[in-house]
Amino acid sequence: MTDRSRPTVGRRGGEGEPRLQEHGSRACDPQFQHGVVVGFDGSLSSERALAYAVGMARRSRCGLVIVHVANRLPATVWAGCEPPVFVDLPDQRTEILGLELACADFLSGVPWILVERGGDICHEIEEVGREYAADAIVVGSTHGLLGKIFGSVSGRLARRANRPVIVIP
Repeated sequence: MTDRSRPTVGRRGGEGEPRLQEHGSRACDPQFQHGVVVGFDGSLSSERALAYAVGMARRSRCGLVIVHVANRLPATVWAGCEPPVFVDLPDQRTEILGLELACADFLSGVPWILVERGGDICHEIEEVGREYAADAIVVGSTHGLLGKIFGSVSGRLARRANRPVIVIP
C-alpha cells in the first residue's frame, strides 16, 4: 500500500503562524516526540477528545499531534470491457478541519500539528502514535448502531495499541 500522508499544517504556541511539515520522509519533529496523539474528525465526541488532549498536552508541556484519517471513497471507472478500477478520491475535509483548528483559540500555547492519513482508522492512529513515540492516544467514544455492530474505533484501538488509550465519552 502506498503512503498517503500529506503535508500537515500546524501552529507553534505563541508564534501564531501556520507551519508546514512533510511526512513523506517519516522524520518527526523532536518537539512532538513523546507527545499526545488525538484522533479528530470534527464530530462532537472528537471535539471533546481534542479538548481533553489539549489540556493533557498543556499540563505535560508536550506537543499535540492531531490525526485526521480521511475517508477514501472508491470510485468505479469503466474502460470499455475492462474490469472496473477503484480510484481513491481525496477527502477535502482535512483542509477544512485544518483551517478551523488554525483559528481555534483553545489551541494557543500548545504546539500542535495536523496529520492526515488514509486507511483504517485504528491502524493509522496507532501508526502515528508509534512514529511519534506518543505517551498516550486520546479518542472520542463511538455512538450509534454501526459502532455496536462492527465494533467501535475506540474499543478496537484500546485492544490493539501498544500505548495507553484514553477514551473520552
